[in-house]
Amino acid sequence: MRIVFMGTPEFSVPCLQALLDRGYPVTGVFTRADKPKGRGYKLTPPPVKELALKAGLPVFQPQTLKSGESLEALKSCAPDLIVVVAYSRMLPKAVLELPKFGCINVHASLLPKYRGAGPIQWSIINGEQETGVTTMYMAEGMDTGDMLEKAVTPIGGDETADGLQSRLAEMGADLLVKTLEKLESGALTREKQDDSLATYAPMLSKDLSELDFAKDAQTVHNLIRGLSSWPAAQTRYQGKRLKIYQSRLAPGSGEPGVILDPKRFVVACGSGAVELLSVQGEGGKRMAAADFLRGRPAQAGEKLGV
Repeated sequence: MRIVFMGTPEFSVPCLQALLDRGYPVTGVFTRADKPKGRGYKLTPPPVKELALKAGLPVFQPQTLKSGESLEALKSCAPDLIVVVAYSRMLPKAVLELPKFGCINVHASLLPKYRGAGPIQWSIINGEQETGVTTMYMAEGMDTGDMLEKAVTPIGGDETADGLQSRLAEMGADLLVKTLEKLESGALTREKQDDSLATYAPMLSKDLSELDFAKDAQTVHNLIRGLSSWPAAQTRYQGKRLKIYQSRLAPGSGEPGVILDPKRFVVACGSGAVELLSVQGEGGKRMAAADFLRGRPAQAGEKLGV
């Protein structure tokens, strides 16, 4: 069974690696364009491209899949199946109908909940207790195809989007292999999604970043966890921007935004309090909150967000 793989970020890498480890013939890899990164804006290939080149696989980086050129490139790979993992592009009908066995997607949620680009982050922001991975046949809609296999996992109370993403990526690779084994044996079954139960997980934006300490501590903590990879939750400390990457719930109460314990960076919320654990000051590097406070000490009663 000849496979074309489509994916871009780090989340996609374990799935491609699993295909290679099990000897599936991957005849081509489609991924997004290289992007400038870092202070020098050096053009950097996406993680999937790096693995594909290391494995000696043909790599394609079309700007769109709707062009005749892209379709011809795809046809040249003669896929029996297309596997899609966080490719971040909608597949047109011509692509969906090309391979004999269709297009199978690995999606990081328990569909039909959290269709869309940000399922991992939104599951944490919304305070979900569990999540998982779903494989599905792709259709023309946004994550609307028939479901195939699922794997479920609890979300840790202090788990960040970064940590959860790493776990789900490995789970997704295992589930993909299980799905392909069932496809090959004829044991794979399809289950239609109940659209009435669907929820949407839109792409994240910087507009979500500003913390509102008037909200309860759990809500504040969830936002910090959910935005840990990007764009990071933010507030103001001593008049300058402060990014917050990690936190935990803490005992205490007081006026929202007020620092209750300056040595441990405990901040009062509308109900309860959070302790900030990993932060980045304006123009600085990410570091443990304790190290940050040594350079910019806080005073009890000082207020964040102003």
